[in-house]
Amino acid sequence: MKISSKYSSRVKAPGTIARRIEQSTPMPPGRAERFFGYSVVGLPFASGDVLAMRRFPSSSIGPGYTAIWHRSPGGSWTMWANIEPMNACPRYFGSELERAVQTPIKLSWPDPFRLTATIDDGRLLDWQIELGSTLVTRLFSAVGKVIPDGLWRRRSVRRTMAAAAGPLLGAGHLSLDGVTPNGQWFEANPKMIWFVTGGQAVLHGAGLGPFGSLVQQGSLGEFLIPQRGIFAVGQSLFEPFAQGLHLSVTSRETRRSP
Repeated sequence: MKISSKYSSRVKAPGTIARRIEQSTPMPPGRAERFFGYSVVGLPFASGDVLAMRRFPSSSIGPGYTAIWHRSPGGSWTMWANIEPMNACPRYFGSELERAVQTPIKLSWPDPFRLTATIDDGRLLDWQIELGSTLVTRLFSAVGKVIPDGLWRRRSVRRTMAAAAGPLLGAGHLSLDGVTPNGQWFEANPKMIWFVTGGQAVLHGAGLGPFGSLVQQGSLGEFLIPQRGIFAVGQSLFEPFAQGLHLSVTSRETRRSP
């Protein structure tokens, strides 16, 4: 899907773009399970924690949704989503999650370059995110906006983009395609990106501390967590779920349930 000029030509602030996406949620064409929106692709902390956020107002398999991911320093993953987990991110990553929780999540934009994400009015999570751009992020955004969907669907193009972007962004290895823990293939088509330049996160009443790359880069299946905070606008595609071919668990906790 080509990003409309109303999102990209005259508007540079991520918050303004996000608000316009919320008002008009384009659906990528095709037969895959498709999502369009914006995300904090991943944000590692020096403590070993990782946070990520997905906001997809447009979904081909159900209502749009918001999800927040957390990896503990010990490597345990939890995903919170504001809809049934089987229609959100745990649909694809559940077999590697310790918990998948359905709960209200609030996103707000105090200004066009600051995003706030809270769970339970901030008592469970209060995450303040500051965004900014550099020459490198603007370059990749310019390229991402003009690549036609037909080219994005070519594995060679995605892998060339990922191989170039990782070192230039200082984000370690990046993956724009691969296989999820539950067995579906995925493709990520980021159209515009920004860096997470500041902010803080308080989880369960404890601050997660400063940002910092992990000793060993985090991953969920073949999806790699960037080694620095990246905010992206774009689309994600997944292989349609097939009973018997893909895992239907949304977490290890649900797998253990009677």
